[in-house]
Amino acid sequence: MTIRQNKPDLYLSMPHPCSYLDGRMSTILFVDPQRTLSDDEYGTFVRHGFRRSGDLVYRPHCQGCSACVAIRVPVNEFRPTRGQRRVWSRNCDIEVVEKPARFEAAHFDLYRQYQAGRHPDSGMNDADPQKYTSFLTSRQVDTAFFELRANTRLLGVAVVDVLPDGLSAVYTFYDPDLPQRGLGVYALLWEIAETARRGLDYLYLGYWIAESPKMSYKINYQPVEAIQDGHWSRLASPR
Repeated sequence: MTIRQNKPDLYLSMPHPCSYLDGRMSTILFVDPQRTLSDDEYGTFVRHGFRRSGDLVYRPHCQGCSACVAIRVPVNEFRPTRGQRRVWSRNCDIEVVEKPARFEAAHFDLYRQYQAGRHPDSGMNDADPQKYTSFLTSRQVDTAFFELRANTRLLGVAVVDVLPDGLSAVYTFYDPDLPQRGLGVYALLWEIAETARRGLDYLYLGYWIAESPKMSYKINYQPVEAIQDGHWSRLASPR
């Protein structure tokens, strides 16, 4: 006998100030927080433009605004730019080490250093280890922390969810005092390469927001696909 589970319930949040675009209000559509999703269910939500923050699986659902566009890179077709190739070569000394998705003091210290250096006025610039852990990990998702190391020194951490058809780049933090390395670019290039190495098709990058300097860079990893009207299609290169 086959037992068919009910689909997870979805809820709509109250309007709140947008984190990325000044003067705008945001609402999100989110999955019942009490529902534990299977790997396939979570992967399906991501393919439909959802994202996660901790255990919260959500998608922007803002009245009169469609600035947040879910995007992904088809990794087997990815072609790095000249600048991206230079960043890759510049970091040839980096070793990537996979670690369990759990609290480590060295990771947290680097996270605080990154937030203080890159986002000093953000609400994420918080010294609470519990908030840090709740933001990056989840009780229901297959997540890994990938350390970027050079000569035993911890340079960065890339937090990645493993999906049936790809990887999802959740968050990356790194030493803000090494701008010449381009560690954020390198981490994303490595995630693309790792997705292909695993025989998976897509690296999901979350939301591209053309009007937000913090989120507009994602279109630079070409080709890139966006979900529009429920279907994935190519976005034109900015070059």
